[in-house]
Amino acid sequence: MTSVNTVNRDRSVLSAPVQERDFDLLALGEVLLRLSPPINERLVRGDTFEKKAGGAELNVVSGVSLLGLHTGMISKLPSNDLGTYIKNRIRFLGVSDDYLVYDSDKNARLGVYYYEGGAYPRKPRIVYDRAHTTFQEIHIDDYDEKMFSSTRCFHTSGITLALSPNTRETAIEMIKRFKEHGTLISFDVNFRGNLWTGDEARECIQQILPYVDIFFCSEDTARLTFLKEGTAHEIMKSFTEEYPISIVASTQRIVHSPKIHTFGSVIYSSTEDTFYEEEPYHNIEVVDRIGSGDAYVSGVLYSLLANPGDYAKALAYGNATGSVKNTIPGDLPSCDRKEIDAIIREHHSTGRHSEMDR
Repeated sequence: MTSVNTVNRDRSVLSAPVQERDFDLLALGEVLLRLSPPINERLVRGDTFEKKAGGAELNVVSGVSLLGLHTGMISKLPSNDLGTYIKNRIRFLGVSDDYLVYDSDKNARLGVYYYEGGAYPRKPRIVYDRAHTTFQEIHIDDYDEKMFSSTRCFHTSGITLALSPNTRETAIEMIKRFKEHGTLISFDVNFRGNLWTGDEARECIQQILPYVDIFFCSEDTARLTFLKEGTAHEIMKSFTEEYPISIVASTQRIVHSPKIHTFGSVIYSSTEDTFYEEEPYHNIEVVDRIGSGDAYVSGVLYSLLANPGDYAKALAYGNATGSVKNTIPGDLPSCDRKEIDAIIREHHSTGRHSEMDR
């Protein structure tokens, strides 16, 4: 693991003593129903679908929960059988449903997306059906003011900002209210070109960056959306020079084929003016890449909250959780801390690796 340190700054809130609150992490986002044809089958000809739950912010809080912290989901669901299915999945993941609210309107609906896996040279495909969903009617008044002082960290993403003017307004107001109560704010750009343009994303996200403590943005997104130039390190540092951001994390993925990827990342701490990097995970056997970026976020956030100030450990957890999620079907992670710790040890080991964990 390597780091570059040039300037020491004041210690950030990320290195401060742990606050006593009901939750370690709450996240705001839409939960979706994912429908997929059997492996290697196509949407245009298959006859059956497998259903799963997913959604960027749910992927994050479920990953942090599996690693051992107390998390909850802030969302709005239809009050019907599909909403009950999602609620039950959230509970099964160890994530609190205290801040789920429900819509009993007869037209209430859950967002759906259809995912078709790829095999070289055919790429994966996604079809979204998420217009006019219940989540897009979420409002700040759905929640008691006590929620904003109940967690150490609040997380959301650019997907939530992009869904509709109402979700954007609600998310921004939540960010401000959580920040007023001394909560750490985590934000993942998670740019989706089918939801908004780069110009729209940049204009909106720049409004909330003054409130953000932990910022997730890939190099490609920084260049295309924020029109950044220079090296990856220069780009990451520039965000902290323009805004009071403490941590910038940027994933680095090489897609050799739909089934073989290399995954790593860089973390920059503005308080230490230090970049953290390690050898990436090479030649990952990809089963399902959906949610791997969210899994990375979950690993970083878990470690930052569990091990304040240890940014090298946050890097190791993020790289491990993101890499391993590629090998698991569905959106959601399924590795606990014991398994991730073993994967990190093996990744850092230079000796012989056992073929089977037994």
